Amino acid sequence: MRGLTASGDSGGDDRGGGRDDGGRKAAGRRGRALTGWAASTTTLVGLAAFGLLAAGCATGGTGTRDEGPAGAEPVTQTTPSAHPSSPAEPAPRVDPVSLLKHDPKVSERVRADLKPCSGSEYPVDSSYGTLTGGSSPDVVVNVMTCGDSVGVGTYVYRPQSNGTYEDVFAVEQPAVYGTIDRGDLVVTAQVYGKKDSVAYPSGEEVITYRWANNRFSEHDRVHNDFNRAVGDGEAGLPGSAQPAGN
Repeated sequence: MRGLTASGDSGGDDRGGGRDDGGRKAAGRRGRALTGWAASTTTLVGLAAFGLLAAGCATGGTGTRDEGPAGAEPVTQTTPSAHPSSPAEPAPRVDPVSLLKHDPKVSERVRADLKPCSGSEYPVDSSYGTLTGGSSPDVVVNVMTCGDSVGVGTYVYRPQSNGTYEDVFAVEQPAVYGTIDRGDLVVTAQVYGKKDSVAYPSGEEVITYRWANNRFSEHDRVHNDFNRAVGDGEAGLPGSAQPAGN
């Protein structure tokens, strides 16, 4: 750049004097041009830096949008319960043998079987559940024989407001058993023929009772006939060999 070099020459040539003013003017113009260029360069650098910063924020570098945009839905806050739910309390237990002994509806025949089989264990089963719609569970009591556990009586006791229990259902016959099924009373009774043994009844009656109008009424009845081809254990296995000469 000759203009910059010429402005620093000390020669006394008339040509130099004639061009000195022009050189100073040119240098001044170049200086102003350089100053403008430098300012423009500074502006461009600043714009480039701003562009890089904006790009970094938009493309997931280190900008604040790395956390993601704020959601429009409100934040749900769960407050822990001050009183956590507790498991259901068990139904109050009663003495089924005492209920039977103090029940005038229990026959003398069943009372005769109502004795301990061993020690203090009575042949009595009890179930608790809602049958009559009361505030406390009803009690279903089954009495069986000690020898072969055959049911001889089924009873339903309903709790009263004074703490006592009322007998609201009773059936006494051989091989009977009562259960609670989803609010219904289901009574199963084995059916025996003249030649049937206790272990092999001819069939069974399954009767469903429901509580209505302050009493149990029959709702459904199913009769099942058992297969009579089943042996009583005396016949041999199919295809078994017989001793020769017999």
